[in-house]
Amino acid sequence: MKMKTWFERAIFLSWYCSRGDCKFCYMSTQKSKIKNPRLAKRKKESIFAEAAICKACGWRVEFLSGGYESYDIGELVEITKEIFKITGQKQWLNIGVLKQEELKKFKPYIEGVCGAVECVNPKLHDKLCPSKPISEIISMFKICDEFGLKKSMTIIIGLGETEKDIPLLIDFIRKHKIDKITFYALNPHEGTIFKKGPQTGYYLKWISGTRKAFPKLHIVAGSWVDRLEEIPELLKAGATSITKFPSIKLFSTKFARQIEEGAEKAGRDFSGTMTRLPKIDISRFDEKTGQKIKQYLKQMSKNS
Repeated sequence: MKMKTWFERAIFLSWYCSRGDCKFCYMSTQKSKIKNPRLAKRKKESIFAEAAICKACGWRVEFLSGGYESYDIGELVEITKEIFKITGQKQWLNIGVLKQEELKKFKPYIEGVCGAVECVNPKLHDKLCPSKPISEIISMFKICDEFGLKKSMTIIIGLGETEKDIPLLIDFIRKHKIDKITFYALNPHEGTIFKKGPQTGYYLKWISGTRKAFPKLHIVAGSWVDRLEEIPELLKAGATSITKFPSIKLFSTKFARQIEEGAEKAGRDFSGTMTRLPKIDISRFDEKTGQKIKQYLKQMSKNS
């Protein structure tokens, strides 16, 4: 029997981050342009419609993602609760460092929490993410242990780290008992200091090294549109699933087909679909969400 693989889509909630000084991040290029952070967040019907599309297509929600202080906690809890209801699955949160009283409010609706570690080399991390110390993430992970919540982390390859840092990552995963990790190959954003992403071979070494150390770890690998040819190699290196692809915008295009074909080349059984338009019972949703679902389906059907 073939091993399964699937696509995971992060649902972004906003374009603002109050810290906003990570040297590689798109939000760092937007912070000075946003005068009212409360207006730099998505409408709820758009968020809920996206969750419905994920459910219908068989995509897993990788996590709910938003910058610091773009929403108040009450709003975020209600959004998370609704997405839990739509998908029938507890969610992962990647919305910054959460305190004990905040995590307690989310607990009924989440599987775990993701820490945006990004880089495990301490000196490099402090330079790249001056306002997001790893110590804060570790403190949040300790609260997760108290609440019985799972722990995830993200890491970006191509920020100036070297292969010598792979043992640091392995030690971090082991020490903090990480359940899931998402690797991204750096996709440089205009306005940041970075100009190019990592070579495929170097990216693969991080994934394969991590898989060798942790045979049962859930590893998610990001692959942007210009890197899709490496998907078979990412899966063979040890990735459990794939993320970081504009799956609604490019649904059923040659790029979407490349993901399904990449899974086949790697000898995996791809769960869900990137190419077959789903059917959704709009009557299950409120009017605004239903209309947004129709808009998404119309956009997706143009490529079918």
